[in-house]
Amino acid sequence: MHQPIEHAKIGAASAATLLKSARQAVALTGAGISVPSGIPDFRSAGGLWSHFRPDEYATLKVFLQNPTKAWQLFRAMAKMLMDKKPNAAHDALATLEKMGRLTAIITQNIDGLHQAAGSERVVEMHGASSVLHCLRCGYEEVLDAAVLDAGDVPLCPECAFALKPKVVLFGEDVAELESVQALAAGCDVLLVIGTSAQVYPAAALPGLVARQGGSIIEMNREPSLAGATGIQPDFFLGGDLVRSLPRLVAQLQKREARKMTAPVISGTQNQ
Repeated sequence: MHQPIEHAKIGAASAATLLKSARQAVALTGAGISVPSGIPDFRSAGGLWSHFRPDEYATLKVFLQNPTKAWQLFRAMAKMLMDKKPNAAHDALATLEKMGRLTAIITQNIDGLHQAAGSERVVEMHGASSVLHCLRCGYEEVLDAAVLDAGDVPLCPECAFALKPKVVLFGEDVAELESVQALAAGCDVLLVIGTSAQVYPAAALPGLVARQGGSIIEMNREPSLAGATGIQPDFFLGGDLVRSLPRLVAQLQKREARKMTAPVISGTQNQ
């Protein structure tokens, strides 16, 4: 595989050409796409994990044994995500879907910003923070902000078991794995956006797509895919995602416009 093109203008133009020819393009997104919306990467300095160690607060075992402790994390997480709005990068992916150039988004994020931007087919591997559910009976409800100010653990109204956000804790299986596998199996262009590609099984998707002959477009502030997985992307588009993703969409729209305005050459001459 060739070395990735990094020059912003050339890279966006070439990546747009690749995307235009895709049969099934899929985006894999991580925390980096939501950082411009004011949501720090949980793993970054000052992020959620620096205040709540995952092995101490974010495991299924901790929730089952001490839901009060787990809810300290859940409340902090929900308050961090509350009232956040999608940014230009989220909007760009929604535009690609509307153009018919993006089949789906597989996201590791739990913030719901892809849906807020208008994307319709979003597979949330790590769940959604806006929903509470019961592990015992399956009851679900939308998270009420009043729960965040209460001191008690919210209980299921059906069976009185402790409710938890419908997010994947350490020790739980990822959500919608069958949908992820089906999308990856048919994907010929994968956009890897704002992720360090260190968390599995999401980090395995670029390798799976590459092995079946698909192409990889990595978009991030700095390259990370090759170092984390050994998979060299076909294109790397660096810099802020709120600029690079709209630039990619603009290049694709330019190509679509050329197609619409191309002259039609008739095979019949005027008599």
